Amino acid sequence: MILEEIYMAKFPYYIEVYDLIEFSRLVCALERIPRTSFSFDFDKRNVISVQMDVLKERPVNYYVQTDKTGHYLSYELKAGKENCDIVNTITNPTYLYSPIVRVKSLPNTLKPETNMDKDVMYESLELEDITSLIKLSYGFEESPFPLFTFPDGTRWFVGLFMNFNESDEFSYFCHVRLDYEPTKPFLKYSSKDGTEPTFVNSLSDHGYSYLKVIKLKDKHPLVKL
Repeated sequence: MILEEIYMAKFPYYIEVYDLIEFSRLVCALERIPRTSFSFDFDKRNVISVQMDVLKERPVNYYVQTDKTGHYLSYELKAGKENCDIVNTITNPTYLYSPIVRVKSLPNTLKPETNMDKDVMYESLELEDITSLIKLSYGFEESPFPLFTFPDGTRWFVGLFMNFNESDEFSYFCHVRLDYEPTKPFLKYSSKDGTEPTFVNSLSDHGYSYLKVIKLKDKHPLVKL
């Protein structure tokens, strides 16, 4: 009976982000309360991870490898520069802190899915422009959806993951294609002055809204393109 339950379990997928700065931005930046991270051994490496979605009953987790250990992941954006570290105490009020839950060993149900199921993937929904992408990013939760970016050949994809209603069996990667790498970590936009959205390094311009952009290590393995 136990073996049958393990066999039927919906094992999670783990997607690697580019580096610790990208992960820190994911769990801390523009969040009302920073997300809780989990630290554990993954494929003989120490990683920290966070669940961001559920795709057909399978958790979709994002992670980064790190040699550091501690109780908190700290993040600061100051003068257009991001700083992050893994620390044991909360000491600097200018930083945001993601609590790190240190897991001794993963149960079988949280170990990574090793076989990609072609039936468990995000459908691709290409949009006309970045402004259309922005319109999908807010109004659903207190914090806007993060944008994820990754390369595919000579082009880059920037988009967000969503389904349009809870009963919909399909989830979508709503995206635009770019002929350049979006190297800046935030997308600035305004619905009032008609200016084009731009990728920026800081959140300092008043009167604008911002979305965070998270770069993945490689092409997203769960997106049909």
